[in-house]
Amino acid sequence: MKFGFFDDSKKEYVITTPRTPLPWINYLGCNEFFSIISNTCGGYSFYKDAKLLRLTRYRYNDVPGDVNGKYFFIKDGDTVWNPGWQPTKTELDSYECRHGIGYSRFTSSKNDVQAQVLTFVPLGDNCEISSLKLTNNSSSAKTLSLFSYVEWCLWNADDDMKNFQRNLSIGEVEVIGSTIYHKTEYRERRNHYAVYSVNSKIDGFDTSRDDFLGAYRGADAPLAVENGACTGSIASGWSPIAAHQLNLSLQPGETKSFIFVLGYLENLQGEKWESSGIINKRPADEMLAKYQTDEDVEKAFARLNNYWDGLLSKYTVRSSNDKVDRMVNIWNQYQCMVTFNMSRSASYYESGIGRGMGFRDSCQDLLGFVHLIPDRARERIIDIASTQFQDGSAYHQYQPLTKKGNSDIGSGFNDDPLWLIAGTSAYVRETGDVSILTEMVPFDNDASVAAPLMEHLRRSLDYVITHKGPHKLPLIGRADWNDCLNLNCFSEHPGESFQTFGPSEGPVAESVFIAGMFVKYGEEYAQLCELMGMPTEAERARKEAELMNEAIIKDGWDGEWFIRAYDAYSNKIGSKECEEGKIFIEPQGFCSLAGVGVEEGLAKKALDSVKEKLDTEYGVMILQPAYTKYHLELGEVSSYPPGYKENAGIFCHNNPWVSIAETVIGRGDRAFEIYQKTCPAYVEEISEIHRTEPYVYAQMVAGRDAKFHGEAKNSWLTGTAAWTFVNISQYILGLYPTHTGLSINPCVPKNFGDFELTRQFREGNYTIKVQNPDNAEKGIKQIYVDGSPINGCVIPYVKGKTFYDVTVVMG
Repeated sequence: MKFGFFDDSKKEYVITTPRTPLPWINYLGCNEFFSIISNTCGGYSFYKDAKLLRLTRYRYNDVPGDVNGKYFFIKDGDTVWNPGWQPTKTELDSYECRHGIGYSRFTSSKNDVQAQVLTFVPLGDNCEISSLKLTNNSSSAKTLSLFSYVEWCLWNADDDMKNFQRNLSIGEVEVIGSTIYHKTEYRERRNHYAVYSVNSKIDGFDTSRDDFLGAYRGADAPLAVENGACTGSIASGWSPIAAHQLNLSLQPGETKSFIFVLGYLENLQGEKWESSGIINKRPADEMLAKYQTDEDVEKAFARLNNYWDGLLSKYTVRSSNDKVDRMVNIWNQYQCMVTFNMSRSASYYESGIGRGMGFRDSCQDLLGFVHLIPDRARERIIDIASTQFQDGSAYHQYQPLTKKGNSDIGSGFNDDPLWLIAGTSAYVRETGDVSILTEMVPFDNDASVAAPLMEHLRRSLDYVITHKGPHKLPLIGRADWNDCLNLNCFSEHPGESFQTFGPSEGPVAESVFIAGMFVKYGEEYAQLCELMGMPTEAERARKEAELMNEAIIKDGWDGEWFIRAYDAYSNKIGSKECEEGKIFIEPQGFCSLAGVGVEEGLAKKALDSVKEKLDTEYGVMILQPAYTKYHLELGEVSSYPPGYKENAGIFCHNNPWVSIAETVIGRGDRAFEIYQKTCPAYVEEISEIHRTEPYVYAQMVAGRDAKFHGEAKNSWLTGTAAWTFVNISQYILGLYPTHTGLSINPCVPKNFGDFELTRQFREGNYTIKVQNPDNAEKGIKQIYVDGSPINGCVIPYVKGKTFYDVTVVMG
């Protein structure tokens, strides 16, 4: 069942009913100011950091759901309705929500009045614009009242929802003309404030939530709207809001427009707030002056569209498969950009309070967006590396505002260091910019202790080399990529310390997954060493990677698949010897894509085992059989019911690893089959089962053992976006950036047909026609560049060359 449709020409998903299975959301903002908006106008805004600089409130787990947002109430006689349906839920005569690239547009009607709302965050300003147009489609005049409504958060979202004894006394607002100022906390040496303004003379306002809503009422039935008049309340403590009232009359066929601006401002350094009010409202005045007319909004919206068109033109495909085209050209890359901005911090499944930027997460996200915004990718790598410790380990998370490591989460996730190599390698291959490797970067954000980024990478590599267990495999630490596989947390023997099982540093549980990572990224580190004129170090890295490869084959192979790990007692995890959790997806995908066991035929066996034991119609499960009882010695993984999350759920993030591995051994049919199963455009038809947005990837889909098999959770912010784009763009469609040029080596299903690609790589623009006359899954007969044949699959990079006309013949 579908709840809308794709409009590819406009790069929009069109939602045709407000009653979607879950709120279907969009992200607004490109740089520092961001908003989340649902298809019923729920959501919130923040500046830079969703925890520390939250502008508007949102209540997670509220009942009914998704009822705190930025709303417009239209009062037409006794009828009150909202363009986005919520929160009044008045039945609408028509409804449409178009989620576009950085904007959302709502068009609804009731009793012959049409409302159109366009909401977006403009480039270059820290504000959200909502352009509202009301049209009278009846044959008689209409007298209406329009009310806006936002509820301010008292800046720190965590403190805002917990510290009532203080926060109910600190709310401060001011109203000047049609602008409502939220100046709470300015007395605490802060220089920021927020505004909500409209470009029209208002007929009333409220800034006290209790006065606007009324006692024991909610946003579904505000007393002020029911009475047809705001009260002019000025909040003092309690819960400050911003609500405007505009009375209007519309002749038949007439349209009136209003521009609402929600913004974040800072006074100039040294300027203070006076008790009598605002002594410097100039920053707000200057910003609001830019958005006073429909023409102003149209120009800002056009700039935003041009910005996104430019980004999304850097990699495009035109094939006979419209679902592939729309995901590659629009939605997958768009989600990569949103995930770059948010990491895992703020969504409808992450409150923006508990998590900041992830070390591992952000490094992986780089793989999906580095071609879009290489300059910002460079900055992100430096930010991430700055949280690393001198021994090569790192904070697992850091706060986006402070760039400081999150000490509450700490470190000890032993895969983290290798992801820094992965992200840096991707950046250098994409840009050719080796200067980043000599950039001085602090350890633990301590400027007195800094080293070139290349030294950070060496310590990342050496952290794994110096932290191995009895099978010469990497120590897992608190966990590797699977945060819930905590093999060092508990002892089978009460009172017995893990210190007795390993070196003085602690327990010795080992990860075959990290071992596979080391083989892949050890080689990528060696290539960086060669670029830097360090052949001895490159040779050392390759020797260590070969030793790790041998260790995997010797002690990480279980006969038909790669084992997952060894616990601190050297018991196998993910082995045929186990009663539950016999096979895990992670090492099958990552060891195989790293090339481990490919020549020996082990990779093929492992991938065949994945198909036999882990595959479902909705994707590949993370493990089987599911854990049906709690395993204290395994940590959190078995705390989930069977089929959910890490306990045999379909973790969409690692499905691309298996698909990539299939391309490594040349099985395009199987690689594409895996790609399709979790691809949003392919599951749109079963939205009543899948439930999350059919235009973006979810983190998890319930596995075969779950009651609701096929149901997705945790959409938008997931490493699935980056890894899936890497899979489809670099391995299936086959354009892989190397240090010496752009490699072209597709691996597609036999019936995929010919296709065309465009790709910006460094300063070059590539137009590539791929011909597949023999319906080959993989293999290149010949590549022609500007009409001349070349040897191999890599188009040599020519500095200064701006255009490459390429024909690829598969076979």
